[in-house]
Amino acid sequence: MLIVDAQVHLWGSGSPTGAHRKIASFSAEDLLKEMDEGGVDAAVIHPPSWDPGSGDIALEEAKQHPNRLAILGKFPLDDPKSKSLVDGWSKQPGMLGFRFTFLQPGQETWPTDGTMDWVWPAAAQAGLPIALMASKFLPVVGQVAEKHPDLKLILDDIGRFCTATDAPAWENLPELLALAKYLKMAVKATGAPSYSSAPYPFKNIHDYIHQIYDSFGPSRMFWGTDITRMPCPWKQCVTMFTEELPWLAEKDKELIMGRALCDWIGWDLPG
Repeated sequence: MLIVDAQVHLWGSGSPTGAHRKIASFSAEDLLKEMDEGGVDAAVIHPPSWDPGSGDIALEEAKQHPNRLAILGKFPLDDPKSKSLVDGWSKQPGMLGFRFTFLQPGQETWPTDGTMDWVWPAAAQAGLPIALMASKFLPVVGQVAEKHPDLKLILDDIGRFCTATDAPAWENLPELLALAKYLKMAVKATGAPSYSSAPYPFKNIHDYIHQIYDSFGPSRMFWGTDITRMPCPWKQCVTMFTEELPWLAEKDKELIMGRALCDWIGWDLPG
Protein backbone atom coordinates (compact mmCIF):
# COMPACT_ATOMS: atom_id res chain seq x y z
CA MET A 1 0.00 0.00 0.00
CA LEU A 2 1.32 3.43 -0.98
CA ILE A 3 1.28 5.66 2.12
CA VAL A 4 1.50 9.40 1.51
CA ASP A 5 1.21 11.98 4.25
CA ALA A 6 -0.92 14.90 3.05
CA GLN A 7 0.69 17.49 5.36
CA VAL A 8 4.14 17.97 6.87
CA HIS A 9 6.34 20.97 7.63
CA LEU A 10 10.05 21.70 7.27
CA TRP A 11 11.77 24.72 8.77
CA GLY A 12 15.21 26.10 9.48
CA SER A 13 14.41 29.06 11.72
CA GLY A 14 11.64 30.86 13.55
CA SER A 15 9.42 29.91 16.48
CA PRO A 16 6.95 27.10 15.73
CA THR A 17 3.38 28.01 16.60
CA GLY A 18 0.64 26.12 18.40
CA ALA A 19 1.41 22.55 19.42
CA HIS A 20 4.27 22.10 16.97
CA ARG A 21 7.57 20.88 18.41
CA LYS A 22 9.46 23.75 19.96
CA ILE A 23 12.71 23.05 18.12
CA ALA A 24 14.94 25.38 16.11
CA SER A 25 14.65 23.37 12.91
CA PHE A 26 13.09 20.28 11.37
CA SER A 27 15.07 19.24 8.31
CA ALA A 28 14.37 16.89 5.43
CA GLU A 29 16.86 14.50 7.00
CA ASP A 30 14.82 14.53 10.22
CA LEU A 31 11.59 14.12 8.28
CA LEU A 32 12.73 11.25 6.06
CA LYS A 33 14.18 9.38 9.03
CA GLU A 34 10.85 9.53 10.85
CA MET A 35 8.95 8.65 7.68
CA ASP A 36 11.09 5.54 7.26
CA GLU A 37 10.54 4.55 10.88
CA GLY A 38 6.77 5.06 10.50
CA GLY A 39 6.40 3.29 7.17
CA VAL A 40 5.48 6.44 5.22
CA ASP A 41 6.50 6.47 1.56
CA ALA A 42 6.04 10.13 0.65
CA ALA A 43 4.73 13.43 2.01
CA VAL A 44 3.47 16.83 0.89
CA ILE A 45 5.36 19.76 2.41
CA HIS A 46 3.40 22.82 3.52
CA PRO A 47 5.93 25.62 4.19
CA PRO A 48 5.09 26.99 7.66
CA SER A 49 4.42 30.67 8.26
CA TRP A 50 6.92 31.01 11.13
CA ASP A 51 9.95 30.55 8.86
CA PRO A 52 10.17 33.05 5.97
CA GLY A 53 12.68 30.77 4.27
CA SER A 54 10.58 27.61 4.48
CA GLY A 55 9.44 27.90 0.87
CA ASP A 56 13.01 27.79 -0.41
CA ILE A 57 13.77 24.83 1.87
CA ALA A 58 10.77 22.96 0.48
CA LEU A 59 11.77 23.59 -3.13
CA GLU A 60 15.32 22.36 -2.57
CA GLU A 61 14.23 19.20 -0.77
CA ALA A 62 11.50 18.38 -3.29
CA LYS A 63 14.13 18.74 -6.01
CA GLN A 64 16.46 16.37 -4.15
CA HIS A 65 13.74 13.81 -3.30
CA PRO A 66 11.15 13.92 -6.13
CA ASN A 67 9.62 10.53 -5.30
CA ARG A 68 9.27 11.31 -1.62
CA LEU A 69 8.49 15.01 -1.25
CA ALA A 70 6.16 17.40 -3.05
CA ILE A 71 4.80 20.85 -2.10
CA LEU A 72 1.65 22.88 -1.73
CA GLY A 73 3.13 26.35 -1.53
CA LYS A 74 2.04 29.90 -0.84
CA PHE A 75 2.62 33.52 -1.76
CA PRO A 76 1.38 36.86 -0.32
CA LEU A 77 -2.25 37.06 -1.42
CA ASP A 78 -2.36 40.81 -0.80
CA ASP A 79 0.62 41.53 -3.06
CA PRO A 80 -0.44 42.43 -6.62
CA LYS A 81 2.83 40.94 -7.90
CA SER A 82 1.67 37.48 -6.80
CA LYS A 83 -0.82 37.37 -9.67
CA SER A 84 2.03 36.91 -12.12
CA LEU A 85 3.26 33.79 -10.28
CA VAL A 86 0.29 31.50 -10.91
CA ASP A 87 0.96 30.54 -14.54
CA GLY A 88 4.47 29.29 -13.84
CA TRP A 89 3.78 27.96 -10.34
CA SER A 90 3.88 24.26 -11.22
CA LYS A 91 7.16 24.65 -13.11
CA GLN A 92 8.96 24.80 -9.76
CA PRO A 93 10.41 21.53 -8.43
CA GLY A 94 7.71 19.44 -6.79
CA MET A 95 5.17 22.27 -6.70
CA LEU A 96 1.66 20.87 -7.15
CA GLY A 97 -0.63 23.60 -5.85
CA PHE A 98 -1.34 26.14 -3.12
CA ARG A 99 -2.02 26.16 0.61
CA PHE A 100 -3.17 29.19 2.58
CA THR A 101 -3.65 29.40 6.37
CA PHE A 102 -4.54 33.01 7.41
CA LEU A 103 -2.61 32.74 10.68
CA GLN A 104 -0.78 36.07 10.62
CA PRO A 105 -2.32 39.29 11.96
CA GLY A 106 -4.67 40.88 9.45
CA GLN A 107 -5.03 37.76 7.31
CA GLU A 108 -8.10 36.31 9.02
CA THR A 109 -10.41 38.49 6.91
CA TRP A 110 -8.83 37.65 3.54
CA PRO A 111 -11.33 34.89 2.63
CA THR A 112 -14.25 37.29 3.12
CA ASP A 113 -13.01 40.83 2.35
CA GLY A 114 -12.22 40.34 -1.34
CA THR A 115 -8.47 39.85 -0.96
CA MET A 116 -8.71 36.31 -2.38
CA ASP A 117 -11.24 36.98 -5.12
CA TRP A 118 -8.58 36.91 -7.82
CA VAL A 119 -6.86 33.67 -6.80
CA TRP A 120 -9.88 31.35 -7.10
CA PRO A 121 -10.34 31.76 -10.88
CA ALA A 122 -6.59 31.99 -11.45
CA ALA A 123 -5.95 28.64 -9.76
CA ALA A 124 -8.91 27.04 -11.53
CA GLN A 125 -7.62 28.18 -14.91
CA ALA A 126 -4.13 26.88 -14.09
CA GLY A 127 -5.58 23.54 -12.96
CA LEU A 128 -3.99 23.83 -9.52
CA PRO A 129 -5.67 22.82 -6.23
CA ILE A 130 -5.94 25.13 -3.23
CA ALA A 131 -5.75 23.78 0.32
CA LEU A 132 -7.21 25.96 3.06
CA MET A 133 -7.17 26.13 6.83
CA ALA A 134 -10.86 26.97 6.81
CA SER A 135 -12.46 25.87 10.09
CA LYS A 136 -13.66 29.42 10.81
CA PHE A 137 -15.26 30.04 7.41
CA LEU A 138 -16.46 26.72 5.99
CA PRO A 139 -19.70 28.19 4.55
CA VAL A 140 -17.61 30.72 2.63
CA VAL A 141 -15.70 27.86 1.01
CA GLY A 142 -19.03 26.49 -0.15
CA GLN A 143 -19.75 29.83 -1.82
CA VAL A 144 -16.38 29.66 -3.55
CA ALA A 145 -17.15 26.15 -4.80
CA GLU A 146 -20.49 27.34 -6.15
CA LYS A 147 -18.88 30.22 -8.04
CA HIS A 148 -15.85 28.26 -9.29
CA PRO A 149 -17.04 24.68 -9.96
CA ASP A 150 -13.83 23.70 -11.76
CA LEU A 151 -11.56 24.65 -8.84
CA LYS A 152 -10.18 21.78 -6.76
CA LEU A 153 -10.33 22.64 -3.05
CA ILE A 154 -8.85 20.79 -0.07
CA LEU A 155 -9.96 21.45 3.52
CA ASP A 156 -7.11 21.20 6.02
CA ASP A 157 -7.14 19.30 9.31
CA ILE A 158 -10.59 17.70 8.87
CA GLY A 159 -12.01 21.21 9.07
CA ARG A 160 -11.25 21.27 12.82
CA PHE A 161 -10.22 23.92 15.29
CA CYS A 162 -6.61 23.18 16.14
CA THR A 163 -6.94 24.17 19.79
CA ALA A 164 -9.91 21.94 20.68
CA THR A 165 -10.26 18.24 21.52
CA ASP A 166 -13.07 15.69 21.89
CA ALA A 167 -16.66 16.90 21.29
CA PRO A 168 -15.85 20.65 21.24
CA ALA A 169 -13.44 20.07 18.34
CA TRP A 170 -16.28 18.72 16.21
CA GLU A 171 -18.99 21.30 16.87
CA ASN A 172 -18.92 22.54 13.28
CA LEU A 173 -18.95 19.05 11.75
CA PRO A 174 -22.36 19.66 10.08
CA GLU A 175 -20.82 22.63 8.23
CA LEU A 176 -18.04 20.39 6.94
CA LEU A 177 -20.35 17.56 5.89
CA ALA A 178 -22.54 20.04 4.01
CA LEU A 179 -19.61 20.77 1.69
CA ALA A 180 -19.37 17.17 0.47
CA LYS A 181 -21.97 17.90 -2.20
CA TYR A 182 -19.33 19.87 -4.11
CA LEU A 183 -17.50 17.23 -6.10
CA LYS A 184 -14.32 19.31 -6.41
CA MET A 185 -14.09 19.60 -2.62
CA ALA A 186 -11.86 17.19 -0.68
CA VAL A 187 -10.86 16.95 2.97
CA LYS A 188 -7.51 16.14 4.54
CA ALA A 189 -7.88 13.80 7.52
CA THR A 190 -4.72 15.35 8.92
CA GLY A 191 -4.01 15.62 12.60
CA ALA A 192 -6.80 13.30 13.70
CA PRO A 193 -5.09 12.08 16.93
CA SER A 194 -4.68 15.66 18.12
CA TYR A 195 -8.45 16.15 18.30
CA SER A 196 -8.83 13.46 20.96
CA SER A 197 -7.74 13.43 24.60
CA ALA A 198 -8.10 9.64 24.70
CA PRO A 199 -5.14 7.26 24.31
CA TYR A 200 -4.39 5.38 21.11
CA PRO A 201 -6.39 4.38 19.06
CA PHE A 202 -8.40 7.54 19.93
CA LYS A 203 -11.72 5.71 19.72
CA ASN A 204 -13.82 8.65 20.86
CA ILE A 205 -13.33 10.37 17.48
CA HIS A 206 -13.80 7.33 15.22
CA ASP A 207 -17.48 8.07 14.68
CA TYR A 208 -16.70 11.59 13.49
CA ILE A 209 -14.19 10.21 10.99
CA HIS A 210 -16.77 7.66 9.87
CA GLN A 211 -19.27 10.45 9.19
CA ILE A 212 -16.71 12.31 7.08
CA TYR A 213 -15.90 9.13 5.16
CA ASP A 214 -19.60 8.49 4.53
CA SER A 215 -20.04 12.03 3.18
CA PHE A 216 -16.89 12.55 1.13
CA GLY A 217 -15.97 8.97 0.24
CA PRO A 218 -12.48 7.49 -0.05
CA SER A 219 -11.56 9.41 -3.21
CA ARG A 220 -11.95 12.78 -1.47
CA MET A 221 -10.55 11.99 1.98
CA PHE A 222 -6.77 12.15 2.40
CA TRP A 223 -4.86 10.69 5.35
CA GLY A 224 -2.06 12.76 6.86
CA THR A 225 -0.52 13.86 10.13
CA ASP A 226 1.01 17.32 10.50
CA ILE A 227 3.46 15.13 12.37
CA THR A 228 5.33 17.81 14.31
CA ARG A 229 2.24 18.53 16.43
CA MET A 230 1.01 14.95 16.89
CA PRO A 231 0.66 13.37 20.36
CA CYS A 232 1.77 9.97 19.04
CA PRO A 233 4.40 8.44 16.73
CA TRP A 234 3.92 8.34 12.97
CA LYS A 235 3.36 4.58 13.08
CA GLN A 236 0.30 5.00 15.27
CA CYS A 237 -1.04 7.74 13.00
CA VAL A 238 -0.83 5.17 10.20
CA THR A 239 -2.28 2.18 12.04
CA MET A 240 -5.15 4.22 13.45
CA PHE A 241 -6.50 4.23 9.89
CA THR A 242 -5.13 0.96 8.53
CA GLU A 243 -5.94 -1.26 11.54
CA GLU A 244 -8.41 0.45 13.88
CA LEU A 245 -11.28 1.46 11.57
CA PRO A 246 -12.99 -1.85 10.74
CA TRP A 247 -15.52 -0.20 8.42
CA LEU A 248 -12.73 0.78 5.99
CA ALA A 249 -12.43 -1.76 3.19
CA GLU A 250 -8.95 -2.53 1.85
CA LYS A 251 -9.65 -0.81 -1.47
CA ASP A 252 -10.75 2.31 0.43
CA LYS A 253 -7.61 2.26 2.56
CA GLU A 254 -5.52 2.27 -0.63
CA LEU A 255 -7.24 5.49 -1.68
CA ILE A 256 -7.34 7.25 1.69
CA MET A 257 -3.75 6.43 2.65
CA GLY A 258 -2.23 8.00 -0.44
CA ARG A 259 -3.54 7.12 -3.85
CA ALA A 260 -6.51 9.52 -3.78
CA LEU A 261 -4.32 12.43 -2.72
CA CYS A 262 -1.83 11.75 -5.51
CA ASP A 263 -4.65 11.63 -8.05
CA TRP A 264 -6.16 14.87 -6.72
CA ILE A 265 -2.97 16.96 -6.82
CA GLY A 266 -1.42 15.26 -9.84
CA TRP A 267 1.55 13.60 -8.15
CA ASP A 268 2.64 10.69 -10.34
CA LEU A 269 4.35 8.48 -7.78
CA PRO A 270 5.54 4.95 -8.51
CA GLY A 271 3.97 2.12 -6.58
